[in-house]
Formats: sequence, structure tokens, C-alpha cells
Amino acid sequence: MSLRYQEYGDKSASLMFFLHGGGVSDWMWDKQIEYFTHYHCIVPTLPEHGLNNFENKFSIKDSAEELIKLIEEKSGGKKVVVIGFSLGSQVIIQLLSMKPDLIDFAIINSASVRPLSFAKKFVKPAITLTFPLIKQRWFSKLQAKTLYISESYFEKYYKESCQLKPETLVRVLKENMSFELPKDFRNASGRILVTVGEKEKAIMKKSAKDIVAANSNSIGLLLPNIGHGVTLATPDYFNLLVETWINDGNVPNDCKVIG
Repeated sequence: MSLRYQEYGDKSASLMFFLHGGGVSDWMWDKQIEYFTHYHCIVPTLPEHGLNNFENKFSIKDSAEELIKLIEEKSGGKKVVVIGFSLGSQVIIQLLSMKPDLIDFAIINSASVRPLSFAKKFVKPAITLTFPLIKQRWFSKLQAKTLYISESYFEKYYKESCQLKPETLVRVLKENMSFELPKDFRNASGRILVTVGEKEKAIMKKSAKDIVAANSNSIGLLLPNIGHGVTLATPDYFNLLVETWINDGNVPNDCKVIG
């Protein structure tokens, strides 16, 4: 297994990796790539996401292992920043637990670390019943709206959704719903910024608190007036937040500190 990825920016600069969420792919980071041209940006596409990317089955652990290999291959002693959203953030948490000294900065957005064991039992029958809806444009538009996917990206989102297989969706959802905070996460030595939207579900906010409490190098932020998808909803705000925190350690005044 190896991760597909794209490279952008200044290849002599510090590394910045971006891990997308479930049901989307590398394009969700376009606004970040446009902004962070002064970094060497690498944007992997997780297995079974994007177009024609089904040669390997997705798992959080396998993806973390492959990301570790990619970072080690590309870093060459340079500063390393990793940024994730949702499913991608879970991969980053797993990576930090497996290789605690690998990165300098991690930005973990909207990561769930509270397993939903009971709900997981109903994933397969629920997907069997609802899967035909995925190919309906009206349904995809509703889903896109909840993720702050704009009209300009809808066709990409819809095309990738139509290519999804039911067994892929079941696998990804089960991985997501089973994930819990590894005990070795406490050993991660880099600086960690944990964010969650003010309008996200309670389990996401509780997860953010759990992550912050588990590592003394972390700080948590509740982002105002945002649901699940700050990177797409307010990319300019997010980009400035990331850059200011990395460079100065400062966070926006309108955010509530978690923990």
C-alpha cells in the first residue's frame, strides 16, 4: 500500500501535510494550497477516496503507517506540520501515537475519539437502505451543504460520491465510529492545536476536550458560528489561524479555549 499524493509550493521550505475528511478528497484543501505557497505542501488522498482509488482498502491504522513513511521520505530534517479534518484528523492522532517525535506541529480539526459501538451495529443495514440516495443530486446537495461544499466544488463531490461502493462506505464509517484515543497519544512531543466548531454535535466537542486533556502539549479552541467544516466554510479565517498559531503561538480572540 502507498498513499497517492500531490505536491505544491516551495520544495525547499518546511513541510505541510493535509489530510482530508471522509467522503471528500484532496480538493478540499485547495484554498489552503493557494495560501501556504511558502511551504512545501503535500496533499495525500486516502484509500477508497477520490476517483479511481480503490486498489487498497481504507483503515485508519494503515493510512497512519503510510503517512509516517511519506513524512520520513520527504522531511530530510525539515520542520513538519500536519493538518487534518475529521477522518483525516483521526489518522493524524493515530500517527502521533505511533511515532510521537515525528512532527513539530499538528492541527486536529473535528476529530471524534468517542467510539459509537452501539450505532456501529446499524451501519451496514442503514447503508443498504439509503445507499441509492447517494447517486441522487438532490441528496448530494443536502450532504454538500452540511459540509460547506460550495457550488464550484459540487460536481467534484458528486462525481466522487457516485463512484463510492456500499462496502467502502460501510468500512469508512465503521473505522470512524470505532476510533478511540490511543493511550500513547500522550507521548506526542510536537505542539498540537485541537479545534471544533461551536455548532458541531456534542460528541465532537467532548472529543476535543478528551484530546486536549490527553496531551500536555495541546491547546483546544471552540470556533464560533461554525459546524463541521471550518476549512471549507471560512478558509481565510482558518488559514490565518493556522499561520498565526504556528509562528507566534497566538489564537483568535473570538475563540473559546477548551480545557
